[in-house]
Amino acid sequence: MKISIIIPTWNEEKHIGKTVAYLHEHGGNSIAEICVSDGGSNDQTQQEAEKAGARFYHSPKKGRAGQMNFAVTQTQGEILYFVHADSLPPTSFATDILNAVANQHIVGGFRQRFDSGKLMLRINSWFTRFNRPFLRGGDQSLFITRSLFENIQGYDEAYVIMEEYDLMRRASKHAPFHLIPKATLTSARKYEKNSWLRVQLANWKAVRLFKQGASPNMIRDYYKKKLHF
Repeated sequence: MKISIIIPTWNEEKHIGKTVAYLHEHGGNSIAEICVSDGGSNDQTQQEAEKAGARFYHSPKKGRAGQMNFAVTQTQGEILYFVHADSLPPTSFATDILNAVANQHIVGGFRQRFDSGKLMLRINSWFTRFNRPFLRGGDQSLFITRSLFENIQGYDEAYVIMEEYDLMRRASKHAPFHLIPKATLTSARKYEKNSWLRVQLANWKAVRLFKQGASPNMIRDYYKKKLHF
């Protein structure tokens, strides 16, 4: 089996080249392709992605959900692996994912750690060892078999935020989420631009609104109002 890696981007010139090169280096022959699906960057994202060896596409659909759905149609692998541009999975990620799928785990991901030594972020990272939905997020990376992805009809493009949370919720009705006991290294830039408390409160409120059935647009507007990007 082969893994197709999909990275949604928008103005990620500072991170995308490093991420693509890292994935190529450590994924080796297990990787079918690395597909960068862009939502209209006006920086050097395309040049950096292609220089590092990714296939770059100008997605006709804007927003991460639409960009990732479009990218899936351009890929060949039996396993889809969604990675954020500023996240680096464990060096053994390809072997870990292939082993998981071979053992009938058809959707899952990794724990999380941040590229910061701040105490509160280390505490956040520690809690991601528990396999609970509210502790999961797209920046931890997510793998899913193509067959399951197609069965649940991919990402719901109405979700302009929390699209991965929604996908995992729907996938869990078909198979339990498998948490691999290794960590994806994630940028702490959101916490650096906002306080730890501000981000935590915004995340908590967003999940609460999601569970209450609030519209994706309402959740997005609240999140953008509370945090600086």
